[in-house]
Parts: sequence; C-alpha cells; structure tokens
Amino acid sequence: MDQHKKPETYSQVPYCPPVTHCGICIATVGLPARGKTYIAKKLARYLRWIGLNTKVFNVGEYRRHQVGAEKSHEFFHPDNQEGQKQRKLCALMAMEDVMHFLKEGGGQAAVFDATNSTRERRQLIIDHCVPSCIKVFFIESICEDNDVIAENIKQVKLCSPDYKEQDPEEAVKDFLMRIKNYEIRYETLDHVKDKDLSWVKIYNVGQRYEANKIEDHLEARLVYYLMNIHIRQRCIYLCRHGESICNMYGRIGGNSELSERGKQFAKVLKDFMDEQNMTGFKIWTSQLDRTIQTAQYLSGPIEQWKALNELDVGECEAMTYEEIQKKFPKEFALRDENKFHYRYPRGESYEDLVHRLEPVIMELERQQNVLVICHQAVMRCILAYFLDKDIKELPYLKVPLHTVMKLTPVAYGCILEVFEIPVPCVDTHRLQPEFVNVSRSDSDALKTVPDHL
Repeated sequence: MDQHKKPETYSQVPYCPPVTHCGICIATVGLPARGKTYIAKKLARYLRWIGLNTKVFNVGEYRRHQVGAEKSHEFFHPDNQEGQKQRKLCALMAMEDVMHFLKEGGGQAAVFDATNSTRERRQLIIDHCVPSCIKVFFIESICEDNDVIAENIKQVKLCSPDYKEQDPEEAVKDFLMRIKNYEIRYETLDHVKDKDLSWVKIYNVGQRYEANKIEDHLEARLVYYLMNIHIRQRCIYLCRHGESICNMYGRIGGNSELSERGKQFAKVLKDFMDEQNMTGFKIWTSQLDRTIQTAQYLSGPIEQWKALNELDVGECEAMTYEEIQKKFPKEFALRDENKFHYRYPRGESYEDLVHRLEPVIMELERQQNVLVICHQAVMRCILAYFLDKDIKELPYLKVPLHTVMKLTPVAYGCILEVFEIPVPCVDTHRLQPEFVNVSRSDSDALKTVPDHL
C-alpha cells in the first residue's frame, strides 16, 4: 500500500451533537507565508476581548523547541521520513496541550496555528477533539498574489528564529523551496470531500470567501470578523473629547459642554491632525455634545455613533465620586472590587460596553485612516482590543484628556504612539483603591479620587 496515499474523506468518529458551551478548536490551513499566524493572533485577540479564554498553539514554536530552529527546506520535504516523524510529533505535542487547555485548563477557544495542509493532519485534529465534544473549525488562507507573499516573507519570515543571522537572499531562496515542498502534498478544503466539516476559506487576503456548514453563533461571528479584517496600511487615532464642565467638577457621565480649555483643545486638535498629513481620513464621534464640539474644527467627513457614547452610569449620572460614596457606599465598593463586571444601577458595566462596541471594532477593522473622538471608558475598551489587554487591565488603562493615541497595525500587533496636546486639563484617572470591602471608611474609598473643583 502506498504510504503517501491520503484518505478521500474523513474517517467516521462518534457523532457529537452541538453543545452550546463546549470548547472550540480553531485550526488554520494553508501553505507557508499565507498569513495564518496573522489570522490566528488576530482571532485570539478578538475572542479574548469578547470574553473567551483563548490561547494560540503555534506548532512551529513546538518544532523549534523540539528539533531546533535553523532547519533547511530539506527538513520539510515529504520524502524526508525523519523530518515527517519529528513534525508529526510536534503537532501531537501541541494537540495534547490544546486538549489539556480546553478540558482542564479553563480554556474556551484554542487556535491551532499550523499548515494542517493534508487531510491526514486535519483528521488528527478531528480525532482528538470530536470524541470530547470539542468543536473543530478550519480557516484556510489561500493566496496567489506573489507580491503579497513576497512582502509577507520579507516582513515576517526573515525575522523569525528559523533564519536568524542568515543572508536575506539565501533565506528567501530556502523559504521558497520550503513552500514548494509543502505544495507537493497540499490538499485544500473541498466542498465535496469536506462537506461535513465547518470551515471558511479566505482568498487573496479578503478578495473572496467561501464558507461551509457554519453551525452556531460563535462560528458565524468568526466568519463575520474574518470578512472585516485587511492588511492595508492605515492608522487609527484615538482621543477623548476636550475637557468638559462635568470633568472640571469631577462629575461622571452627563452631557455637558466643553470648558474653555476643552474648546481650546478642539482648535489645537485640528492643527495636530493637519500636521499628520493624511488624505481621506474619517472622523467618528459619539452622539454626546462634548465629542461633537471637539470635532467642530476638523476637516473631513464626520460620523456620529451612538455606540461610542460613554458608559451609562444609570442612577449615578452626573454625580461626583464623593456623592456616590455618600449615597451608594455599597455600590461604590462593589465596583472597586470588580470594575469590569460591575453594572451601575440601571446602567452598564464595562462588559456591557465591550459588547456594545463590537460593531465599532468591526468597522474599524474595515476602515483605513480614522480619528475616533470618544470617552474614557469607551477609549479604554477600544485600546484593550488593539493592544490585547485583559479584563483586569482594561478598566484601569490610562487615557488622559487632551492626549491623542495613534495606533499603527503591524504584522502581529499594533504600534502605539502617544501625543500630549499642550492644553491644560484636569486629571480624571482614578486608580483602584487598596481597600475595596463595603465596610471601608469614606477616606479609604475616596483616597484615589482625582482633584477637581
């Protein structure tokens, strides 16, 4: 029997009915330099942001740890039996860690980042997951644009440990030969042979999509997310509105106008954005007066988003922290104890705000250059998504007034630049107090409240 012959269809495993809260293994498929790790990292960041405990398992890292990094293209040839053996061992090691994470480690989503370029390798994933009622979802990236592939090799692969301190030209030649070795046995997902599997195929970095057997809400969200991301160069500018009257008096929420210093910030913001020399950038604000006033001098199309409105503080609207401590001491303590999940009476939590902002994130991923003028809690949530901050960090991210933050997406993350605009303003950042129990004194509860009028 030909040892290289692959099964025409996937073998049958005991049927596992869909389970609403079961774990999911998201497995990438594709030749090298097709953006699989880029997709894996972005997906993991998105899933963590919406509240799922998610981890990426990169089989290449297992291989480098197991057999060393600097392997030539010959190691990846399908006829290299020792290489095949070592690579399969690394895949099995990664798969075992995936299973431990999902079954015993509190994981909810695992991203299995590898080529997974044959049905045999994809069967290995299925055989591990399905009997344990873990869903499997494949994402195949197909790219036939040689310019995109070349740029990916230049930006990512030449910087990897596989080619550390190697001559760039020789490294490119070797990597191209590695791709050819994978092409020998590459089996794409097929709408006939793989009709019983859940998968999505992405062609030429978003030019076209093909999806199959999308069974639940999460898989639908994954497909929608993948249809919004792109790799075009762009910048996202974030800032809060100028200082408001409520800010000056330490009041949260409300819909007050800008202070005189806030109005001055709006004028200086126009000069700053003009210096950025961006063409065709869009301006987004909330529907609250202070963000609309901050954008009034800017040149460019302005869109108002209700989703960008500040966190709804419910019964604490337009109150100071001192007033909240006096009227609702228990609520104030509960919020300090768990700021991300705490929901104001008749209001929202940071967790609610993240879900409200999901359409904004999707649209930001679609756009090119955008300036978002928003609010403290909203800006924290957006920053947490792009900078991959967890729910403990998110509510305490420092986003001062009269400061512009520039995000430049790169291969596996974002570059953050911070520009302080030289217009004085109050400080609205409140650190988490040391004492958070409900029996604390007023002085302990209010120790970290910033100064105000």
